[in-house]
Amino acid sequence: LLARLGVGGTHCSMKALRKGAAELFGESIKMGVRFGDADSRRSVTVRVGERDAEQLLFGPEDTISGTVHVDSPSGRRIEHQGIRLELIGQIESVLDRTVTEFTSLVRELAEPGELLGRAEFPFEFADVEKPYESYDGIHMRLRYFLRLTVAKAYGAKAVHEETFRVYTTTPVDESESNNAIKMEVGIEDCLHIEFEYNKSRYHLREVVLGKIFFLLVRIRIKHMELAIIKRESSGVGANAYTESDTVAKYEIMDGAPVRGEAIPIRLFLSGFDQLTPTFRNVNNKFSVRYFLNLVLVDEEDRRYFKQQEVFFYRKGP
Repeated sequence: LLARLGVGGTHCSMKALRKGAAELFGESIKMGVRFGDADSRRSVTVRVGERDAEQLLFGPEDTISGTVHVDSPSGRRIEHQGIRLELIGQIESVLDRTVTEFTSLVRELAEPGELLGRAEFPFEFADVEKPYESYDGIHMRLRYFLRLTVAKAYGAKAVHEETFRVYTTTPVDESESNNAIKMEVGIEDCLHIEFEYNKSRYHLREVVLGKIFFLLVRIRIKHMELAIIKRESSGVGANAYTESDTVAKYEIMDGAPVRGEAIPIRLFLSGFDQLTPTFRNVNNKFSVRYFLNLVLVDEEDRRYFKQQEVFFYRKGP
């Protein structure tokens, strides 16, 4: 190894070291993935950490195919110990830094040999199990990606990952119960409110409709808002963890209501791209639930609220 890097000789130079290290660790190799229908397939912009990322969108039963390329710039000949492509589905936890793979397939693209210039390899993953929807949450992440690996000598390797998005849909079942929600909230002799939402299940492009009835108002209400709360849960027992996040807020009323007044609710879910379907015990790792949170604030900034769980889904054909 030292001889290959020129360390043991009398003519060792930084240029030789850089060249040898690049050859050994694959720094000079450029790699990429192109999906076969990238020009016509829909893509979505998602928030990953502190940045926005554009990802191609696939369904649970879609075939993943295309071409990968591996370049050795400057016309140098590079030896490798094999080239492989993996399709991986995994769940990542920020809290305990665990990674759980639930889908993993491998395609051996090339046996050990040499690279000179550009080499391209077609690939196809048909009938791949993609049972869960992609998710980038508060502490949990579920993603699908292709991992291209060029193995080098002495255990070194060059790796490129290409993430893609998977959406799962729920077929519409008209016979399934989707009853209206009716509840009351109040303070004895001070406030009595009835409110209702037209459904308990909503697809992500739907409109939440409802009404709020003021039956008794003896405190001065300053304003009222409706919020969508996302609650992400992971772990079990002593390691269970739950975190809530306000996905959206919608001001229903600004000013004091009077007895007998009815305030309509109309909340367009399509305006909130960060909404996901409700997830229940995904691979025994995490769940995501949503709540409509009605909040009233009086002139002394005291807050009165009532939460109601709702079920969100991605509408299928």
